[in-house]
Amino acid sequence: MGTAVKESIMIEGNEVTISNPDKLLYPEAGITKVDYLQKLAFLSPYLLRYCGGRYLTTIRCPNGIHDKLFYQKNCPKPQPPYVHTATVEDIHYVNLDSLSTLMWLGNLACLEFHPSLNRIGSPFPAEWIIDLDPTLEREPRIMEAAFAIGEILESLRITSVPKTSGATGVQIYIPLAEQKHYTFEKLRKLGHFIASFAVQKYPKLFTIERLKKDRGDKIYIDYLQHWHGKTLSAPYTPRAREHATLSTPLLWKEVEQGCDPRDFNLHTIQERLQQKGDLIAQIPPQHLDAHLSRFH
Repeated sequence: MGTAVKESIMIEGNEVTISNPDKLLYPEAGITKVDYLQKLAFLSPYLLRYCGGRYLTTIRCPNGIHDKLFYQKNCPKPQPPYVHTATVEDIHYVNLDSLSTLMWLGNLACLEFHPSLNRIGSPFPAEWIIDLDPTLEREPRIMEAAFAIGEILESLRITSVPKTSGATGVQIYIPLAEQKHYTFEKLRKLGHFIASFAVQKYPKLFTIERLKKDRGDKIYIDYLQHWHGKTLSAPYTPRAREHATLSTPLLWKEVEQGCDPRDFNLHTIQERLQQKGDLIAQIPPQHLDAHLSRFH
C-alpha cells in the first residue's frame, strides 16, 4: 500500500489540505482531483451565487465516478473553522459561502452540489424551477420538449432560462423578484396548470404521471420537485457522469437547434462562461402576481 499524498494550499487565509491530488475522478474525461479543484476554483463565483446561503446536499465519489457514491447532508467531520453550517431538524448542512469551503468539499470529492430551493432562514422559494425528466435513458426529444415549455411560459409573459441538468433532463429556471414572498404552494399550482396545458397540447410528448412504469416513453413534467426540503442540481454544478457534464444554462436558440447536453462539460464551461457570461443573471427577476392571483 502506498502512502497517501497530501499537500496544503492557502486560500483566503485558510489552510486547505489536498489529499491524493493525482487521483482520477473522471477517467473518461481524464480529470484528476487537482484538475477538478482548478475547475471548481474557476466556477466558484457561480457556484457560490447559486449555492451560498442555502442548505446544501452534496454527492461524494471518493474513488471517482465509477465507484461508490453517497449523498451527504450533514457536514463532514472534522469540520474546519472556516466551514459554516445551518441546522434544520438536527441536520447540519454546509453553507457554501466561501472559496475555502468549496475547495474543502472538492477535496472530499463532492462532485455534485444540490442546494435547497429556499434560502437559509426563509420559508419562501428563491426561484421557480420546472423539471423535465425523460423516461427513456436517451431521449432525443428533450430539447424539443424544453422549447415547448419555454413557448408556453413566453405566451404567459414569463421570462425563463433553460439549463441542462447535467444528467438526462432539462430544467426551466425562473428567477423570482426577492421582495415577493411567493409560496411553494402557489408556484406548485401554477406548475400544475402549465404542465396540464402542455400535456393537453402535446399528448405524445409529455406526461404528469408520477409512476415511471406508467409513463411509456413520454417526458415527465415534474412540477412537484419544486417544494420545501427538496433539491435540484444547482446551475454550474458538475455531475458524476462519464462525460464530466455539468448543469449549464442555455440560450433558447441553442435549445431550438437541439443542442447535445454532453457538449456542456468541465472541459468546455470556462470558454463558454468567458464568452456568454451567466445567462441566468442576465434576465430580470420575474413578478408572477398576475398569474398566482388566480390560485387561492
